[in-house]
Amino acid sequence: METNTDKAESIRDRYRALFGKVPQGIDARITLGEISGRVESIVAIENLRDELIMKNPLGLTQGQLVHFGQLIVLGRSGPASSHATAAYKAGASIAELVGVAELALITGGMPAYALGVEIISKLVEDEAKSTEG
Repeated sequence: METNTDKAESIRDRYRALFGKVPQGIDARITLGEISGRVESIVAIENLRDELIMKNPLGLTQGQLVHFGQLIVLGRSGPASSHATAAYKAGASIAELVGVAELALITGGMPAYALGVEIISKLVEDEAKSTEG
């Protein structure tokens, strides 16, 4: 029988597989579910996310690109960065990420584009550092 701790760790593992880490806000949600005895509600949320994100007809790469674009338009730097990294890890090119930032300018203006450029530049910088060392 799977314990609440097992369920919570399984959810964290999904995020580690997608992003390489568990984002702080997600970890807080899981931890609160554990503390409050509401892990099953977190499982239900994560099952919905799994269906809508991981099993989406767009596929993982395109889905992550869409998320990146939506989040830079909303000005959500942290989550946008996570989704840009996930898109890149799933096979998106830097040119595709830049294309998303360019499209975000249409709906979100220069602030959205600038945020996208900032996130992509950091991703390129981090990637260069990881291949050097």
